[in-house]
Amino acid sequence: MESFFGSLKSELVHRQRYPNRETAKRDLFAYIEGDYNRQRRHSTLGYITPEFGRDAVAILGKATK
Repeated sequence: MESFFGSLKSELVHRQRYPNRETAKRDLFAYIEGDYNRQRRHSTLGYITPEFGRDAVAILGKATK
């Protein structure tokens, strides 16, 4: 959890001023869903990124047909 907040602070909010709470919430949601979850290695996926996992499944699915 600490590495998430470290990444969040250094990649998104460090030296950033938001005009209101809604703008901050929108940026936070976009960061988590758009960047962090796609780049982060997940232990349940064998320490690969979700995008790599999807690509591998797609490739393997085509190869078996």
